[in-house]
Amino acid sequence: MTPKIKPPSLRTANDPARPWGEPPAERQPDVPNDQPPRMAGHRWLGRNSLLSILFAVMIVGLWGGRAYQDLSSPSAWAYWKDLYFSPALKSSVVQIEMKGRSIRALAIKGEIGAAAASWFRDRLDEAKFVSGDIVLMSSPGGRLDQALIMGEVIRSRGLTTMVGTADADGRVRPSYCASACVFAYAGGKVREAFPGSALGVHQFTTEAPKSADAGRDVVADTQRTTGIILEYMTRMGISSSVLQAMSATRDIRWLNEKEAFDLKLATDRYAGS
Repeated sequence: MTPKIKPPSLRTANDPARPWGEPPAERQPDVPNDQPPRMAGHRWLGRNSLLSILFAVMIVGLWGGRAYQDLSSPSAWAYWKDLYFSPALKSSVVQIEMKGRSIRALAIKGEIGAAAASWFRDRLDEAKFVSGDIVLMSSPGGRLDQALIMGEVIRSRGLTTMVGTADADGRVRPSYCASACVFAYAGGKVREAFPGSALGVHQFTTEAPKSADAGRDVVADTQRTTGIILEYMTRMGISSSVLQAMSATRDIRWLNEKEAFDLKLATDRYAGS
């Protein structure tokens, strides 16, 4: 008699032959051919990523080193400090009465610092000053190079200059503009003489910084500076005799109104309301 043998369960025609009694292997679901094979994991950082990071670190290092060298010099630090952190000049926009009408004025007060020209230009841009508006000055002086640039900016925009201060109601009070401030004042297309205000000039010399070459010719530097001042003042319509007035004393020489007009530093007399 032939014994009855029960075949293994889940046996199909497509299953490979296997020894009787071995449990069938679990069937895996069919995966479409266009689907990529599944990876156990992936690397989050490849070679290209490492190179990019190293390149970025190198650039930051080079830029940071250069920035440190720039900012570590006293002149650079003085510039950034004066421009962003604690400007030596202060300003306010006021309305003042002049010749029967109200005119806008940028009242600036304080010492002309290492970044005064950039700071001044920004204040004019913010206030949207136009030709005929007034720059009201009150300053003991400061950096000659910055004052010359301020004067050039004033002339290029057709602004009027005047020495004095103003309160919130637009009332102008006498003040003074001395040393380097006079060169900024000279940039005015019109230069008002306010009663009681004063312009002060003095002799100047060029001093070599401590880090300068020992062989530097200070006399030649002074002559070059004198030439720059003479050219600037002549171009602004001021008498060359101003250099004689400046060289008369190392102390401040306060010009009276007649002297200011004779030297063509002042062009008009202030006329209020």
